Amino acid sequence: MVSAKALKTRNERLERELARLRTSPSLRLGAHITKAIRKPWLAIFLPITLPLLMLQIGFELLGKRAPPQIAHSITDTGSPPRKDVVMMFPTNGVGFGHFTRLLAIARRMKSLEENLEVVFFTTMPTLHLLIPDGIPVHHISGSKAFRNLESDEWNALVEDELTLAIDTHRPGMFMFDGAFPYRGMLRAINGQNMQKVWLRRGTFRKGSSIPVDSIEHFDLIVHPEDSVATNPGDLDHGVEAITCAPITMVRDDELLDRDAARRRLGVSQDSIVAYVQLGAGKINDIDSEVRLTVEALKAHAGVEVVLGESLIGDKVQIDVEGIRLLRDFPNALYFNAFDFTVIAGGYNSFHEVVRFPLHLHL
Repeated sequence: MVSAKALKTRNERLERELARLRTSPSLRLGAHITKAIRKPWLAIFLPITLPLLMLQIGFELLGKRAPPQIAHSITDTGSPPRKDVVMMFPTNGVGFGHFTRLLAIARRMKSLEENLEVVFFTTMPTLHLLIPDGIPVHHISGSKAFRNLESDEWNALVEDELTLAIDTHRPGMFMFDGAFPYRGMLRAINGQNMQKVWLRRGTFRKGSSIPVDSIEHFDLIVHPEDSVATNPGDLDHGVEAITCAPITMVRDDELLDRDAARRRLGVSQDSIVAYVQLGAGKINDIDSEVRLTVEALKAHAGVEVVLGESLIGDKVQIDVEGIRLLRDFPNALYFNAFDFTVIAGGYNSFHEVVRFPLHLHL
């Protein structure tokens, strides 16, 4: 026998699917033409009204115009939100930036509140990194991981899975870290009884690519500061916004000491050790920046090179003698082993190197 809770979940999913169908481009275009057929006098204007509707839908798909909202019968009749539960949604960009920032916040919040439960919902594939901190996770692969899956279909998956996760955990706070809010996520959090926070680098500019109605879904915008001063945004969105210091994950007391870090890396205690992290180029390409950098460093006697690589990137294949690879998370744990570093890093790598006493070459 199907339980009442299961029936409720099934009905709510059908309601969401119905709402998506009613606002889908194909139904709206079809309904527009059908209306002209039923009322022949409207057909005269189809050469004008149909292209205008297509243009409007195009702007909606690009995020330049808010899509229509369809009211449905789902009402929140469940239990109230749990103030001791926080749900975090980091997206996966080129690197670990969004994921690392929210994990840093999660660790700090859990250290301040023993009974706090943090639940991740993410497109990042590196789920094992959450195990040491006891953080459970819901995972959905990014849209590009699927074959022949359209954007609206993937957003429907996000909406259904995130809605189920929110209904199950009933978080008192939802935190999103990403540059572009997914439409499925916005639909899932819309109307939910919880505080919604968007952690976002940089400020909002007029003409930015984010969906025009995305900001209004949040109660608070948090802008982590960068290494250089940023100009205030010129978009008046009406949502409270605050800034904070650059967010890094590793605490000073978590770094391995010099001897222990060098033993783990297999480098000499007496050598000059350089840490190289260059995002572009292949080490086996003799003309690449990383290859030229490594060879320039190894030309100096007594210098050993440790090459950092990302857990979400391709493994480095090396044909150069005497190079150590560091593929861990976070690599900053080993910073005491290095005398200087040469990096072309992202937000996290840069601020970690600046924070800790390393000679830096950018």
